[in-house]
Amino acid sequence: MSAGTENTWRRHGTPTSADGIAEWIRERIRRGRFVPGQRLVEADVIDQVGASRSKVREALRRLEAVGLVTIEEYRGASVKRIGPEEIRQIYHARMALEGLAAAEFAAADAPKLKRQLQAIQTAMDRWKDDGGHERFARLNDDWHQLIIDGAGNVYVAQFQARLSVPIHHLLFSSFYTDQRVDDANADHQKITAAIVDGRAEDAESAMRRHISAGLAVVLEINARFAD
Repeated sequence: MSAGTENTWRRHGTPTSADGIAEWIRERIRRGRFVPGQRLVEADVIDQVGASRSKVREALRRLEAVGLVTIEEYRGASVKRIGPEEIRQIYHARMALEGLAAAEFAAADAPKLKRQLQAIQTAMDRWKDDGGHERFARLNDDWHQLIIDGAGNVYVAQFQARLSVPIHHLLFSSFYTDQRVDDANADHQKITAAIVDGRAEDAESAMRRHISAGLAVVLEINARFAD
């Protein structure tokens, strides 16, 4: 997030609410500015967002509830460290949920949403010429979310949203390299084609393979923070 955006938030007062502060912290975790194990000193957050101590504490409690922050007595808050076993469990659950979502979306009579998915795919195919890694990251989020939405399963949507939060800090600055983006997008192309063509089994199996490949990369990235 740019300094200009931060200043706009201050002028409009958004960061002084608990929700706004939580999002402010979440974005910095996602972008790698706050890294696993780093302390989140209340006084520093107050100074940067201009909020009250009570609102900052409420925001930190909300982030603790969704698995992004750890709060310890006498030590305060810090960005949560995630162990490899927890990452494996998250990704195995994602394989099941997002595989199911891809299959249900493929089987659905949802031509408008499928056209939107194809449009996102077309944009991702041009990522090198149109914004680079950050652009691809945003499109990747949109692509995954549209598949969840296209499935029309509210329980899959709720569980998947809960699973995606703890690994945000591993999926931004470190995850995207040219080779990784190319590999991920090759998977995306296969999944998109299967969904648009209505091939539910192919969509599910391709999505499961895609999430499994992501697990290997995230375990590698997480090991760097543990060193």
